[in-house]
Amino acid sequence: MDAMPDLVETSGRRPHDEFAPFDVFSEHDWAKLRAGMPMTLSAEEIVQLQGFNDRVEPAQVETIYLPLSRLLSLYVEATEGLHRATQAFLGRNGQRTTYIIGIAGSVAVGKTTTAQLLQTLMSRWPGHPTVDLVTTDGFLYPNAHLLEHGLMERKGFPESYDVGLLIAFLSDVKSGARHVEAPVYSHLTYDRVPGETIEVDRPDILIVEGLNVLQTQRLSGDRPRVPFVSDFFDFSIYLDADEDLLQEWYLTRFNRLKETRFTDPRSYFHRYASRSAEETDAFARNLWEKINLKNLRENVGPTKMRADLILRKGADHRITEVALRRI
Repeated sequence: MDAMPDLVETSGRRPHDEFAPFDVFSEHDWAKLRAGMPMTLSAEEIVQLQGFNDRVEPAQVETIYLPLSRLLSLYVEATEGLHRATQAFLGRNGQRTTYIIGIAGSVAVGKTTTAQLLQTLMSRWPGHPTVDLVTTDGFLYPNAHLLEHGLMERKGFPESYDVGLLIAFLSDVKSGARHVEAPVYSHLTYDRVPGETIEVDRPDILIVEGLNVLQTQRLSGDRPRVPFVSDFFDFSIYLDADEDLLQEWYLTRFNRLKETRFTDPRSYFHRYASRSAEETDAFARNLWEKINLKNLRENVGPTKMRADLILRKGADHRITEVALRRI
């Protein structure tokens, strides 16, 4: 395991009390931590890995994501060492559990891009580990359930997820079960796809991406001792940005969807494809303020400080700052 450069003294650590458990780095200082981590993505691949209405500069893959990939490789290696030590203590030779990474953040912040970039970078480490990606959208209750329980306007809030099913999925993955299935969500129909699943079969690494994956609120139900989703994470990342930027990105994305996906008659929002620009803007702003901003302030944002790493975004989705929790 190679040594980490001593950058803590020059990391520009914030004086804020809330960042006391973190070392905070500028892009320039974080980039120095890349060391010898090779660039394994072409510019064309980076474009293909970008989420809808998100973008990442190829230069930032080198300055932000390669150092992060290196850090994760060190953490995974250290976890493997801990597994070997534990097995030696127990006198066993059991299989190492899947290393699970959680990625949280607001709607429109770019979670999908970060998840896909990391998935591809990690799958190209020496040894080519198996890296799977699951989004928690599939664990949203079906629209019929949400309508029946008056939750359609709280879609994305913690209570709109089948947390018991998500916990069971993560528990099975962590226990080494074979052929674990997760539900599939369609952003076209805005609903879970009946009968369709994706399979996770003992991957080396699993990325779990979603709005509320760091949430600690205990939800109602018939399971009195339900663990938190984040209890299954080995490492967690929170993508952060100012509210005005998030609103701008959300409205831009909604208008792009109006011109593309919404034109499909199967789209849940097809009826808005023919609306005027003014009507579309008013509708999108209402969705942002009544649902997404409210959810951000009440549920998503307060979980930020629980993450192991915070990626702070500025204009044009550019990551300007990295905060790493001290160990």
